[in-house]
Amino acid sequence: MSALTLADVYRARQRIAGRALVTPLVQSVALSEMAGVPVHLKLETVQPTGSFKLRGASNALAQIADEGCKRVVTASTGNHGRAVAHAARALGIEAAVCMSSLVPRNKVDAVAALGARVVIAGKSQDDAQLQAQRLVREEGYAFVPPFDDPRVIAGQATIGIEIFEALPDVATILVPLSGGGLFSGVAFAAKSIQRSTEMIGVSMERGAAMHASLKAGKPVCVDELETLADSLGGGIGLDNQHTFAMTRELIDRVVLLDERSISLGITHAYRKERLVVEGAAAVGMAAVLDGTVRSRGPIVIVVSGCNIDIDTHRRLVGAG
Repeated sequence: MSALTLADVYRARQRIAGRALVTPLVQSVALSEMAGVPVHLKLETVQPTGSFKLRGASNALAQIADEGCKRVVTASTGNHGRAVAHAARALGIEAAVCMSSLVPRNKVDAVAALGARVVIAGKSQDDAQLQAQRLVREEGYAFVPPFDDPRVIAGQATIGIEIFEALPDVATILVPLSGGGLFSGVAFAAKSIQRSTEMIGVSMERGAAMHASLKAGKPVCVDELETLADSLGGGIGLDNQHTFAMTRELIDRVVLLDERSISLGITHAYRKERLVVEGAAAVGMAAVLDGTVRSRGPIVIVVSGCNIDIDTHRRLVGAG
């Protein structure tokens, strides 16, 4: 497993103070009634860029800036790119963001609006990654990984610290599962504080790369498919150095959801919680709605972001 320490996470917390928010933890009355235990929502939707990604990007870029680097590039399904662009602008660093053609237009436009150079490459996160690596080789950019990087993981892990400060008796934490940066960070912090914490990773049935890799016992490639949980798409990298091993060590269970369940999660968030969330952020709520998650005590759901295409959101919440 990674050499990450809890001290690294607390240092990351100090580093990102004033750059990323300490987000609210609010109880869901509706989900608590369904689950039979208190269910709380960790609202990363209120971050300035609309997702948890600002934590990891801010931590990584602050360290890169201290090293004197002035140009960074990343590959992203949207939210990480937006976070890198935001953090880079705040630090006076030039940023390039490589994304595939599957990334929704609203996320592409949001990155461009922050002044970053946008490069569309191929039809998968892997294609975008290859393009980013080309910019590193040919144009001298420093690469900021979207998830497989100790600095990024430490930034995301600050969520775990905040959860325990607000709710020390949490028994189960549900975290969206994709490349593993968010999951491994939150799980590392949680299990460092309280080893008995149950960590559940939630993903979609369509192209869940980390789930497939865990089943195979090593990082594997999967086809990247269109899904409402677009932020959970993409591979974990065949040369994954950190998040695969950490996730394998720390995860207690994986829950996979079909598109209907994700849609119901988005609709529930809007109608019952008064939240606008993207598909990736709805999966934890959807897992409770499905009845597939039971816990001996309080549950926390990490609600990872709100950056959904507004027309898609209107269609989904108006259909039920």
